[in-house]
Amino acid sequence: MLRATQIAPAGQWQGSPADVVRLDYDRRTRRRLTLIGQGGLNFLLDLARAPVLAAGDGLMLEDGRIVAVEAAPERLMEIACGDARALSRVAWHLGNRHLPCEIGVGTLLIRADHVIGAMVQGLGAAVRELERPFNPEAGAYAASAAAGAAAPHHHHGHAHGHAEQDPDDER
Repeated sequence: MLRATQIAPAGQWQGSPADVVRLDYDRRTRRRLTLIGQGGLNFLLDLARAPVLAAGDGLMLEDGRIVAVEAAPERLMEIACGDARALSRVAWHLGNRHLPCEIGVGTLLIRADHVIGAMVQGLGAAVRELERPFNPEAGAYAASAAAGAAAPHHHHGHAHGHAEQDPDDER
């Protein structure tokens, strides 16, 4: 099977792509995955590390061709509050649950979830559902991990019931 083993960052490749893959956020963070492009090209994404692919990135195939990445629309909730303090409080509660969150100007965007929606409304937030690509914050250690440095082990002094990671998970 044809493999894609490298990423060409958006703006650093040119020409027409061999095909296009439209991926949601979860699939844009996988290191190993079989993909089928919009035009039918079947290939294996086979990267050394789990990426955070952005719209416009290119996946470099072994034969030199590029497959363009598009960010697929997802069901999201846009959260807004009357003031910055209230929005900060909601952000704290979302972070305490380790939810991926995209930070906008005066808004937070998370994946649509009726339970979390009810919680933030209970905290005084307004919630509006929408559908668009999701681009959450990468996390505190993303820059060091992207540069090849090992990220520090994640300890923060309280239990959340984190599930053990499956050793076969290719993320």
